[in-house]
Amino acid sequence: MIARYTRPVMGRIWSEENRFQTWLEVEQAVAEAEAELGIIPVEAARAIRERGACNAERIATIEAEVRHDLIAFTTNVAESVGEAARYFHYGLTSSDTVDTAQALQIGAAAKLLKDGLERLGTVLARRAREFAHTVQVGRTHGIHAEPTTFGLTLANWYAENRRNQRRLAAAAEDLRVGKISGAVGTFAHLGPEVEARTCKRLGLEAAPISSQIIQRDRHAALVCTLAVIASSLDKIALEIRHLQRTEVREAEEFFSPKQKGSSAMPHKRNPITCEQICGLARLVRGNAQAGLEDVALWHERDISHSSVERVILPDSFILLDYMLAKTTDLIDKLLVYPEQMQRNLEMTHGLVFSGQLLLDLVESGVTREDAYRWVQRHAMETWRTGKDFRKLITGDPEISRQVAPQTIAAAFELERHLRHVDTILERALAS
Repeated sequence: MIARYTRPVMGRIWSEENRFQTWLEVEQAVAEAEAELGIIPVEAARAIRERGACNAERIATIEAEVRHDLIAFTTNVAESVGEAARYFHYGLTSSDTVDTAQALQIGAAAKLLKDGLERLGTVLARRAREFAHTVQVGRTHGIHAEPTTFGLTLANWYAENRRNQRRLAAAAEDLRVGKISGAVGTFAHLGPEVEARTCKRLGLEAAPISSQIIQRDRHAALVCTLAVIASSLDKIALEIRHLQRTEVREAEEFFSPKQKGSSAMPHKRNPITCEQICGLARLVRGNAQAGLEDVALWHERDISHSSVERVILPDSFILLDYMLAKTTDLIDKLLVYPEQMQRNLEMTHGLVFSGQLLLDLVESGVTREDAYRWVQRHAMETWRTGKDFRKLITGDPEISRQVAPQTIAAAFELERHLRHVDTILERALAS
């Protein structure tokens, strides 16, 4: 991933240096397990632990000749270990090292995302309470529907964020596994006890069964989860983009005093952060498709998944880490305009109360067919002329003959629509 979207801590997890260092960590744990079981000398395991070192540049030089990164790695480590190197990578196949190490990288990266989701949740909860009773028109199909509050919008995002936290935890736990089972998963050269001891040292579970590799359904589920989270952030950013449109202007992302929106038009205040989040979500979703393609491999293993994972795993984690930070800052500094929300609510001259009016007319003894016909007739006139909807209703002699004035008045009470806001908010934020 390019530096523009890479935050330092996440970037280090997926760096070449850390990848090789994590390989070495796995190899050292294997050597120590083998020494405990008497498979290799204790002195050899100690030498591998104490003297083992790797260098990314040196590995790249060797790989240019041998065209195999794991062999280049073992060759480089052997240069520092000395005679004990004969027991380095003893009994292993490449994927024993690579897949187990990758599980460690994924665990560390998932922890950063977990922290990012928690920070986002904290900000969403705070702002949901702040705007709990900030009245806003709800929209369906992009058209004014019925009243709601901006706090409920934020609480809805909070609840979705909580679901994403659970999804990530489950997907990451599913990949907290290692394998030291050999070239086709049969433990032909090392028994299951080496695998069990190695994984325990590394804080992993041993995969119950594997071929040469850990099965890629686990990885596919992970990248799909990352894509779902990215889509949730996309959803938030898209809503704010809509609210920032000049014709709406109910909320907008923070615009600093020295910021410039356009090279040609000095007046512009563009939702660039939101647009960036929406764009990057497309990349993460695309990576999920590639992850699904990795599930089906030839027999006990081929390497068609390997080149894909070198891109989609680092990029998806790095992008989502960046997007979470951006979204958290976006919500934290979001500019909200309650007065404009009120003006927009009133823009349709009372049409947002048509649903309640319909029900109240029915409860007054009017047939639903007649009630719907009366309400729609005046609603369409309001759309065409801009006349006040309530006045049209109260001035209709057909309606006034059958419905008491107080019944009509009650249908236009905003409080009736919003009387359960606190209950909904507390339910959404209870977790």
